[in-house]
Amino acid sequence: MNKGDAVSWDEEWAELKRQAAGGDGLRLASADGNGQQSGSSSGSGDLASQRPTWTKASRDVGALRGDVHKALTKLEDGHQEQGNGDGAQSLAAQQELFASWKRYLEGISGRCGALQTRLEQAGKELHRNDSAVKASFDALSQQYKDTPAVGGQPQKK
Repeated sequence: MNKGDAVSWDEEWAELKRQAAGGDGLRLASADGNGQQSGSSSGSGDLASQRPTWTKASRDVGALRGDVHKALTKLEDGHQEQGNGDGAQSLAAQQELFASWKRYLEGISGRCGALQTRLEQAGKELHRNDSAVKASFDALSQQYKDTPAVGGQPQKK
């Protein structure tokens, strides 16, 4: 992108988020840089959910929610310091703007809280599910032992 090119707000915001994330966008924890699973060229196969990844995502969203609360507190403090303003029209505009931003930040905070809860739960459920599936197959392996190889045992050296 050249400096002279016009960029929409959405494009600029997306670029800032990519830079903040330190990469070209979001990737699965077990995916390589091409969106493929590590060790897989087709993208199919084993995709292991990693509980620490879900936990970190949940904590990061929680930290974002904390930052939103700080911004909301500063907004409220600044609004209270403004007092009555310079006139009825100015005061009405300030109050309308304050109400709009307060509603917006409260919405973001609520969404972060809901997302944080879901990320935590997903990590627990997926981890529990992975463990249950592994235990199920381990039990199957215990119940049905493989027979020895045909032709006897390999010779020890």
